[in-house]
Amino acid sequence: MGVPTTRIPLNTLAIGFGLAGLADLWSTAVTALRWPTGIGFAFWIVAAIAWVWLILAHTIRGAHCPDTLGSQLRHPVQGPLAALIPVVAMLLGDELYTFAPLAGTIVVLAAVAIATLFAAWILGFWMRGSVTVDAIHGGYFLPTVAAALVGATATADIGMTGLAIALFWTGTFFWIFTFALIFARLALRPPLPGPLVPTLAIFLAPPAVAGGAWFAIDHHTLGDIPFALAALTVLMLLLMVALIPLFRRIAFSLGFWSFTFPLAAAGRLAVGWLAITRPPGCNALIVIVVAIATAVILAIAVRSIVLVWGGRHHAAEVTMTDADNKAAS
Repeated sequence: MGVPTTRIPLNTLAIGFGLAGLADLWSTAVTALRWPTGIGFAFWIVAAIAWVWLILAHTIRGAHCPDTLGSQLRHPVQGPLAALIPVVAMLLGDELYTFAPLAGTIVVLAAVAIATLFAAWILGFWMRGSVTVDAIHGGYFLPTVAAALVGATATADIGMTGLAIALFWTGTFFWIFTFALIFARLALRPPLPGPLVPTLAIFLAPPAVAGGAWFAIDHHTLGDIPFALAALTVLMLLLMVALIPLFRRIAFSLGFWSFTFPLAAAGRLAVGWLAITRPPGCNALIVIVVAIATAVILAIAVRSIVLVWGGRHHAAEVTMTDADNKAAS
């Protein structure tokens, strides 16, 4: 085998993000259904292993490439995706808190601090005129919107309500701003390159994660904010349905992991609403929601394994790199 010439694309970090989202969905569901908590914990173990493995894979591959981590972080297409490392750490720390409060608190706060520093750095980098309009994609939600809203949930769960509220409204502010920016790019400029099309699924995540964050802050009570966020989540879900013909036209790649966390987050919000309102057939509805999300994510996981074992992962990386260059030019 020859020496690799490029680093692993940062969109592969969505694998750990999706698995953590699925674990979070299962933990929420088993609590609502009063099932053994060990079921959800098993999913967290898988997510933690994937997160660590991905970091190691990126580090080892990067050590043998002429490209530097700095150049990848400054890349207008791939750079925002690096935020997934501390964001997944927030989710893992939140779960760790239930077993080891001190350790979980340390992980959550450290991840929030790292995500904040990265958000400040990348915003400053972009403000220096470092981004072309065509490079913008759904991943631009990650450094500010996803980091802040996931952080809001995690800090609320560890008892830091004031910090959670600050993060919630920070994430909401950047959600409005970033949504307008990305939507304008998509509506007024040429279509996204094929490998970047799955990032459109990230539009579903902000209202769903924000809804879950507000439930954590307000102790799962209903009100104007939860209803508004639920309505926006439904609207974004319908948007994803409308985009299915577009999604079906693109070749499968590891970029399809972009679908996983938004789907899991929407499922988690649905389970949260069902657990609060307890409509007739509530338990059956929760099982259906969890089964659909799990089936889709497992299908993507299986196809990813087939792709990698079939030796086509390098071609997928090349395609991603070509898409980067096209969008950034």
